[in-house]
Amino acid sequence: MFPHTALYRWYDQHGRKDLPWRTTRDPYHIYVSEVMLQQTQVHTVLHRYYHPFLERFPSLTALADAPLEQALKAWEGLGYYRRIRMMHQAAQMTAPTLPTSAEHLMQLSGIGRNTAHAIAAFAYHHPVPVMEANVKRVLHRLYAAPKLSERQLWDYAHQCLDATDPFTYNQAMMDIGALICTPKNPLCTQCPLASSCQGKAQPHAYPAPKPRKTIPIRTFITLVVEADRHYYLAPRTSDFLGGLFGFMHYECDAPLLVHGTLYDRSTLPSLGWFTQHYSHFIAHTEVLHLALAARPSGEGWYNKEQINALPLSRLDSKIFKQIAPNPRSSTVSPYLHNHASVR
Repeated sequence: MFPHTALYRWYDQHGRKDLPWRTTRDPYHIYVSEVMLQQTQVHTVLHRYYHPFLERFPSLTALADAPLEQALKAWEGLGYYRRIRMMHQAAQMTAPTLPTSAEHLMQLSGIGRNTAHAIAAFAYHHPVPVMEANVKRVLHRLYAAPKLSERQLWDYAHQCLDATDPFTYNQAMMDIGALICTPKNPLCTQCPLASSCQGKAQPHAYPAPKPRKTIPIRTFITLVVEADRHYYLAPRTSDFLGGLFGFMHYECDAPLLVHGTLYDRSTLPSLGWFTQHYSHFIAHTEVLHLALAARPSGEGWYNKEQINALPLSRLDSKIFKQIAPNPRSSTVSPYLHNHASVR
């Protein structure tokens, strides 16, 4: 028998019941919190993003009606920008209200099974389990299982669920994983599930540690092009930064072509090296400065105030903060003629 009574007694005394997304039954607010908490710590979401985002977009309709660029700006610095792109798309699909069932929620862009279950359980009290990373670890240890498939984990999650109170049960299980059944130093003697835990004698054996992946390091050149107190920025097109704006980034051995003109990097002043860690690689980039005598015609030129309103990646934001108080004024000449064939 799963010790629900002991779990609830512990949660009543030690649970994080005052988190704002736990004191509301607003499906949209819960949806925002669940998406933000994917890959992001509670402290960061709580103190920097959750409230400002809801002030800017207080309803699903407000988010759906806003340009994607504004939504990305509100998400700036939170990373994993696909989350907000999918949330914006889902809002446009379903505003003004979210579906009430997990099955229908999963039909929306970017909403997987866990997020759908969280909204259904917390907003609508549907009897479905939530299974985020902390709960997965608890289940591995409860059943002394080094490896479990997603299907097995969901089966165990349903077996443990208290269908009469899915809200309290799921919140308590997440807090057990976050506060007691931690990855490195689990507090087994304080755990209300200890009487049923098959893995408490060797908690570090469950789940089996995953082999560490070597994260590749990639080197880039970033070119800050300035003219007439304006800077050239272009929209990103990559999947993980799509929709954001940034300075001109080049592979380290690529020619520095700017508006059809090739520049010699050895003649450009350096603003230093910057590093940014992504989930799948580490970026090292040297930032070079190019000051043009006149601003070319066309789009893409922004003054500092306009740049402040653009959604930037964390790396580009770092670079902008570096150059904003210290604009350069010297002009640099190209070392090759214009290339008419450049597109």
